[in-house]
Amino acid sequence: MAANRSKKFQTSEFPGFDPEVCMPILSDEDCPEEYVVFPGFCDVHVHFREPGFSYKETIKSGSLAAARGGYTDVCTMPNLDPVPDSVENIRKQLEIIENDAVIGVHPYASITVGQKGEMLSDMENLAPLCIAFSDDGRGVQSEEMMEEAMTRARKLGKLIVAHCEVNSLLGGGYIHKGVYAKEHGHRGICSESEWRQIERDVKLAKKTGCAYHVCHISCRESVEIIRKAKAQGVDVTCETAPHYLTLDENDLREDGKFKMNPPLRSADDRLALIEGIKDGTIDMIATDHAPHSMEEKSRGLEKSAFGIVGLETAFPVLYTFLVRENVLTIQKLIELLCTNPRKRFNIPFNNNDYSIWDLSKHFAVDPEKFLSMGRATPYDGMKLYGECLKTVRNSGTVYEKQVEK
Repeated sequence: MAANRSKKFQTSEFPGFDPEVCMPILSDEDCPEEYVVFPGFCDVHVHFREPGFSYKETIKSGSLAAARGGYTDVCTMPNLDPVPDSVENIRKQLEIIENDAVIGVHPYASITVGQKGEMLSDMENLAPLCIAFSDDGRGVQSEEMMEEAMTRARKLGKLIVAHCEVNSLLGGGYIHKGVYAKEHGHRGICSESEWRQIERDVKLAKKTGCAYHVCHISCRESVEIIRKAKAQGVDVTCETAPHYLTLDENDLREDGKFKMNPPLRSADDRLALIEGIKDGTIDMIATDHAPHSMEEKSRGLEKSAFGIVGLETAFPVLYTFLVRENVLTIQKLIELLCTNPRKRFNIPFNNNDYSIWDLSKHFAVDPEKFLSMGRATPYDGMKLYGECLKTVRNSGTVYEKQVEK
């Protein structure tokens, strides 16, 4: 019976999700004993590129890709055209979401007008329409502006979600400033460009009482700063991405599909992130799904656009390299992909949102089969375990694996 296997995941482990509610929907044919049912995953950091850049990805293609990855809710970043810095602009995105999204899509509003860091957005009027505030893709360089943003966000009951990057420390870099960069003549991005702004922001969060969330941390120092801030009672959470947990600079190739921001860092940094996952310093895993056109990703490490796709490979990557290798339990992984992001971002469980997986299935990653319009992934050709067979949202099937003839 399907229920026998699914009972591994009880309500006590995933508050708000009761697998017994799902079971009447599932026949033995849908979910035989060797398959597993998970509550719908939640990704708080994706780029669906619409409006403004629909040649890279659309709300429809991005949400279909998410559904294939077992996600039933995602939060979309604001680096769009127009930037959602006003009610008029965010409503353009909300209209597309209403018409085209197959899962729950929750848009961010920008912290600053045009994400330029010069003037705060219309935060008070945007608050009811957005999941949180972020200038993702850019760090807010002004300490005074970030403090004011945090003060206003606290009053509005909204998270400030920060891409932490000190522009003056970037030095024109595009991969990690480490061994690979030195040996291959590339300009590097130092880790300090990330952790220095986190260090600033946790002090501001403590001062203002703002709920603060750090995007895609990638280095050892960031983990240490956040761990210390949590111990001091600062209301801070953070995420990392699958690629920072499973790859490092030793895996780099002279190919744009290995270029993302922040970059893949050292093996020591990767191990520090894993320790941060284990001890609860890192609260969740988000993909930073960032599709670009094939042309934009075909210019090598130096000239390709920053960003890779990840929604369709996230669970198989993490299951293969962390769970199967006994680094994490499957319960801990679902906590990172589902429970914690929903709790922090106030995105409720729905008992009718779930996905069915064959964890014994192994396959080679083929980007040409992605539902995302993006194709750039460092896992191209890699053999992974775990295949999503079906994803259901609000009792309706939003993805189902097609039987190959």
